[in-house]
Amino acid sequence: MRRCPRRAVVLLPLALGALGCAREPVDATPEGVVQEFLDRMQRHHGDPQAARAAYELLWSDAQRNLAERAKRASALSGRKLAPEEMIAPSRFTLRFKPKSFRSQIVGQFAVVTVLGEDPATQRHDIRCVFEDERWRVVLELPPLSPIQTRPDGGS
Repeated sequence: MRRCPRRAVVLLPLALGALGCAREPVDATPEGVVQEFLDRMQRHHGDPQAARAAYELLWSDAQRNLAERAKRASALSGRKLAPEEMIAPSRFTLRFKPKSFRSQIVGQFAVVTVLGEDPATQRHDIRCVFEDERWRVVLELPPLSPIQTRPDGGS
């Protein structure tokens, strides 16, 4: 049995290099989380897994708001609705195709500027927040009004 030490010398650095090239998590940077959120929202239409994936990139305030909306909608509809089902894909459209992402970070917040083909007219800022050691997209949702009850119990 003949051994080939040259091959081992070539393969060892390749193997070690592959171990060091682990892909950075999508939420490790504000630019990464915004780009991934936009991609996931574009795949959302009618796909519950894609909706869940987009929901997971939202900041905790938006997740709580959507969870309460789902709870209320479930009570009205008589069927259990998930928080991600409260994200309306029909309300999400891109006005331009993103070409680049830049961020400005101040403390735990960041503003990601998304630029299109023509940066003078195709530009949009998206806020992010650093929560639990990862970046999340700040989705501002209207506050829910308190649930009103009648003193007579609805009779």
